[in-house]
Amino acid sequence: MTGKTESRTLYKICDELSKARKITQKQRKQLSNLLGTRFDNALDVVDQNRVKQYIFEPSERRVWIVVGKSRDYEILPKARFCACDDYYFRVISGKTTLCYHLIAQKLAEALGKFTLIKESDEMYDTLMNEWKSAF
Repeated sequence: MTGKTESRTLYKICDELSKARKITQKQRKQLSNLLGTRFDNALDVVDQNRVKQYIFEPSERRVWIVVGKSRDYEILPKARFCACDDYYFRVISGKTTLCYHLIAQKLAEALGKFTLIKESDEMYDTLMNEWKSAF
């Protein structure tokens, strides 16, 4: 299956999930067949509440973070970018289209299963430096 088909199918199912706010066995099986262990890992992240959306006020800047195994990863959903090694080594090289952190963010957003954290704009630079310091 091509990468475009993989992404399209994930996004289509997530559109369905955003309406129902739950995942069916059929959808689970379809995503598992499509994404393999990346889906399993992503679903574990969602189930463990390791997806966070920070909203900085009053600017309303939004930052998605997925708490990974070794550190926190910034996710840019619209750009389909993740700061993890898998993204750099497998996604950029074309071996796959999405790392499990990107899949987790998409699933969490669709299911409404993420932690919403509001912070002041004064904390933006501090937190961004903390997240980027692991590079």
